[in-house]
Amino acid sequence: MTETKIPKATAKRLPIYYRYLNILRDADKTRVSSTELSEAVKVDSATIRRDFSYFGALGKRGYGYDVDSLLKFFKKILNQDKLTNAALIGVGNLGNALLNFNFHQNSNVRISAAFDVRDDLANTVKSGVPIYPMDELRQQLNDQQIKIVILTVPAEVAQDATDEAIAGGVRGILNFTPIRVSVPTNVRVQNVDLTNELQTLIYFLDHYNEEA
Repeated sequence: MTETKIPKATAKRLPIYYRYLNILRDADKTRVSSTELSEAVKVDSATIRRDFSYFGALGKRGYGYDVDSLLKFFKKILNQDKLTNAALIGVGNLGNALLNFNFHQNSNVRISAAFDVRDDLANTVKSGVPIYPMDELRQQLNDQQIKIVILTVPAEVAQDATDEAIAGGVRGILNFTPIRVSVPTNVRVQNVDLTNELQTLIYFLDHYNEEA
């Protein structure tokens, strides 16, 4: 089967669709229309139909979409039947919160290793995840074949941690630090800037009213 190349915006919406379809299945819903999906996930129905059209005929006019069929399709597309191990770099306040969040229950991702510079954390286990000293980062990533890391270290050491992770074979980085780390072209970075998101929200509240 030829791989389907889709826009990045569409790719970002696929997990949202998949999550809501799971909710529908748990509620014994057998089919759903694009209008119903639109109201639930807050994406307009035309966009949903266009997103789905990249993968061929997923629904039927006048019937909508079969929930089980869509779930099976998106499960395959999103590799939800394959467990992906990730590593957490930085076990501070945010890192602790991420360790306590049950990724595996909500997705196909599991934090299987964590790293920190603090001596009192190294060689301990938190929330079922072993914590290693930072000087073992490259070796452990290689040995455990971990290709994705979550970066929650202080900004001043973010690039150094990134360089070590890449040397350990990492291909994807979820970056919670406020700086934009430099990576080779074969490594993908997803930046999650909580401060920026909050400031954007405040701006919209201050400058856009319901009539705009």
